[in-house]
Amino acid sequence: MTANLNSNRRTFLKGSAGALALTTAAGCLGMGGSSGGTPGADGEMIMTTSTKTTSAYAMSQAIANSVNQNTDAVTVDARPSEGTNANIGRLSRDEADISYIQNWTASKVANGEAPFEDIEFTPNQAFHLYDLAWLLASPNDGWTSVADIQSSSRVSPTPRGSGTAEMLQHSLDYVVDDYERVSIAYSNQASAMSEGRLDVSAATFINKSVEPGWVQQMKSTVGLRVLQWPDDAVSQLENDPAIIISDIDMSNFEGYEYAPDTLHTPTLAYNFVVRNDFSYDTLYSFLETLWAQRESLQEANSLLGGLEDGEFWTENAYDTLPFHPAAADFYKEKGVWSDEFEVGEE
Repeated sequence: MTANLNSNRRTFLKGSAGALALTTAAGCLGMGGSSGGTPGADGEMIMTTSTKTTSAYAMSQAIANSVNQNTDAVTVDARPSEGTNANIGRLSRDEADISYIQNWTASKVANGEAPFEDIEFTPNQAFHLYDLAWLLASPNDGWTSVADIQSSSRVSPTPRGSGTAEMLQHSLDYVVDDYERVSIAYSNQASAMSEGRLDVSAATFINKSVEPGWVQQMKSTVGLRVLQWPDDAVSQLENDPAIIISDIDMSNFEGYEYAPDTLHTPTLAYNFVVRNDFSYDTLYSFLETLWAQRESLQEANSLLGGLEDGEFWTENAYDTLPFHPAAADFYKEKGVWSDEFEVGEE
């Protein structure tokens, strides 16, 4: 029932030329919603993260369930999405209320870089979800380095629509002149490798320590080899302001056909954002309810254990985007606010 209500709420902006003209005249998309009022004022929140098979989507379901079971003020509907870039589009089209992005996307939005030159709202930060160290892996015998990728190699640096894909493709430009860019869902990478349709896949370590299920599936399907970034590329990436490089002790991970002792690889911080015009009261109620359940979240999904620590909620905040006023006030009350953070305009 909630999904239908939310779907009906979304059709207003997409189906009414008059409503679109109103938003343009107002100078922001925040005039949307079923009555042309404040987004989220009805207490309903559509939450988007990534595709159905990802840990992020499972985490969003646990978050939604925790909030829905403990308040009548807010209803959260967790839905899948193509990824962080797609999430900005969903927020723009009023198809989502709270979505996760990462520092790469946040920087591009703040700088008005493609494909975000014309968005008419400012994403405001809400809370930190997790960090992902991204790596490239291959089933090909003898491959140990990203430099082994050739012009004919089929590479899926996460599916198209994901902001991670842009970051990894940008990083690959430091090492490889050309390759065949393919787009394969995380859950399909293992079968694509075993069938010879994929030479290099993306993989990730959540909070630099936990392997999601689809990565374990790849290891159990093919002899997976973790590709190291060449030293000169690592030096260049470390000097790139858009990239964060992490050092991963690979002795903590088993089952790989090959892995370097220490992997140097790009890492992204994922935070939830809302539109700057999103309802103050609804976001505050959402955060207040989730905070009260933070100690039990790990029981629903072990990857949410970090939220038990209050300081984790504002960890790795973006210096390129402000916090929503409701989030700022909430974190000030909880004692986890930093004067270095920026507060968005109400």
